Amino acid sequence: MAGSFAQLAKNAEKKKPLIAVSKEAVKNPPLKIYMLGQETLRTPANRIVKVDDSIRKLAKDMLITMYSAKGIGLAAPQVGVQKRILVIDLNFEEPESPPNVFINPEIISSSASVDTYEEGCLSIPGVYLNVVRPSSIKLSYRDEMGRPKKMNAEGLMARCIQHEIDHLNGVLFVDKVSDEEELKKQLNENNFNQSDVRKETN
Repeated sequence: MAGSFAQLAKNAEKKKPLIAVSKEAVKNPPLKIYMLGQETLRTPANRIVKVDDSIRKLAKDMLITMYSAKGIGLAAPQVGVQKRILVIDLNFEEPESPPNVFINPEIISSSASVDTYEEGCLSIPGVYLNVVRPSSIKLSYRDEMGRPKKMNAEGLMARCIQHEIDHLNGVLFVDKVSDEEELKKQLNENNFNQSDVRKETN
C-alpha cells in the first residue's frame, strides 16, 4: 500500500507545472511593459540556445507581469528582452489551469482559411482593431524544460500565438490593420503616433 501512495505522489509531482505563479495582479510586477514607439518592440529577438533556470525565471516574471496587466499573451521583446520566448494563458481566470510557455516557437504550417478578429495588445493599450490571420497553425517549440514539442492550434489560441510570434520578429498587430481611418482614429485617441506603425508590404 505504501508503494502505491509513493507512486501516486510521484505521478502528482510529474503533473505539477514547473512554472507555477498566482494569477492575481501584483502592485509592482517584476518587468516593465514597453509601448508602441519604443525601439525594443521593433528589434527581432534572438533564439534561446540553452533552456535553464534563468529562462524559467524570465518566463515566471513574464507571467506575473502579464497577469498584472490583465493580458492573455506576452512576448519577451515587450518587456525589453530580446529572446524568443512567449507566454500565453487563455484561461487567466481559472487559477488551476496552467499557462503555456513557448520557447523558440516556429510556425511550421498555416491553414489556407483565414479569420478576421479584433485584437489588442498590452504594448498599445486602448487600441482594438480587426486583423486577418490564418484560422489554424502547426507549431514547433521547446517547453520550459527545453523538450521539443509540436502543437496544432486553432481559433483564439492560433491567433494569440501568431500575434506573439510577430512580436519576436519586431512586428505589431497595428502593422497588419487594413482599416486606415479607424487605425488613425484609435491611435490618436490613445496618444500614439501613426508614424510608429510600419505597414507590411506583402
